[in-house]
Parts: sequence; structure tokens; C-alpha cells
Amino acid sequence: MENILEIKDLVVDYGIIRALKGVSLNIPKGKIVVILGANGAGKTTTMHAISGVTRSASGHILFEGKDIRNKQPYAIAKHGISQSPEGRLILAGLTVEENLRIGGYTLKSRAQMNRNFDQVYSLFPVLKERRNQQATTLSGGEQQMLAMGRALMSDPKIILMDEPSMGLSPLLVEEVFRIIRDIKAGGTTVLLVEQNAKKALEIADRAYVLETGRITLRGNAKELMNDDSVKKAYLGE
Repeated sequence: MENILEIKDLVVDYGIIRALKGVSLNIPKGKIVVILGANGAGKTTTMHAISGVTRSASGHILFEGKDIRNKQPYAIAKHGISQSPEGRLILAGLTVEENLRIGGYTLKSRAQMNRNFDQVYSLFPVLKERRNQQATTLSGGEQQMLAMGRALMSDPKIILMDEPSMGLSPLLVEEVFRIIRDIKAGGTTVLLVEQNAKKALEIADRAYVLETGRITLRGNAKELMNDDSVKKAYLGE
């Protein structure tokens, strides 16, 4: 199976603290891959290293075979990598549509921008209804949809999603995971960091467990659902 993204022996330091201690991941093209782990395990650091927000000390981040480690975030975005960040980071003072438009800044034509608006609005009809509304007046669930829609506006080959269900009601959690499946069905690869391990493993193809900066388990997502250590630590069984 062809990997769109490969991370090899990635090391990230925050001063004297080693946050990632040689992390290696394979992300197959067109699949959903989830990283599980407790708070502070290094999940968000991994995402930020891929997108260029955080610099890494050593290792390789290969996207379609090219090493993109420590490139500038705008250059990484142009390769076809986008991120829906933890906490959503909606741009205050801008409307829903203006937030989405910023997500498509790498697009080369107005026609492509319009097509992507149509695709995002078909996935998230509520955003079309509220397109002229100040983005910060949206509910938490709507803001999460806006963050996901903004990441999709650039027509990414892979989207990094950091805790998309955090703080949402059970009904909205179901909706978010349905949309992630729809994104995969549209051909976009998804790398997911998620505290709701059960839901994440249900939709994922492959899974990794990250503990204090090291990968401790990896494999088929459905198989890891039946792993006793995963059940105990992440599934409450």
C-alpha cells in the first residue's frame, strides 16, 4: 500500500525536554490513521512538526517521497497538507466565508475557489446558512465544522485533524465522525488525533499509540480495539 506520508525517527525538543523520542509513522494514501495517547504524550507536537509549526531536531518527514521536515508552514501547505487545529483557532473579526476563503489562499483560480466553497457547503450546510455571520458567534460545534471546512478549502491531499470532537455534545460528535468518513470517501487522507478512542478506532484504518514521546503500539485499528492494553487505557474496559 502506497504511503502518502512517512515519518522516520522524528525527534522534537522543547529546550531540555525531549517531547518526541524517535517517532515513526506510515500514513497510507486515502486512509484514516489515528494517533491515540494521553495528554502530554506528544500527539499535537507530532501534528505541529508535520505542518511546520514546530521545528524538529532530527528525523525525516517524507510527503510523497520528499523530505519536508522544518520547511515553512506556507510551503508545506502548498504541498497539499492542511490542518484543523486543536481549539479550532477561528479568526475573530471575520465572517464564516472570510475564514473559509483564507483556508483557500493557495488556490490559483477563482473557479477553483468557488468549486471548493460548493464542496465545503455541501459537507457543512450550516456554514452556508451562516456564511455572512461573524465566525466567533457560532456554537462550538459550528466552529469545529468551520475549522474542518477551512482546512478543506485548499483541496488538500491530507488533512491533519487535532481533537475534532473535543467539547462537543454526543450528537455533534456523531456528526463530526460521519463527516470525517465522508472526507475519506472523497479521496482525502486523514491523520487524526482524538481523545474519543472508541469512535476514532471505529472509523480508522490504522492506529498508533503514543506514550511519552514514543510509539508503543501500532497496527490495524480494528485489531487494536481488541488489544487488552488499549481497552484498559483508552476504552474504559
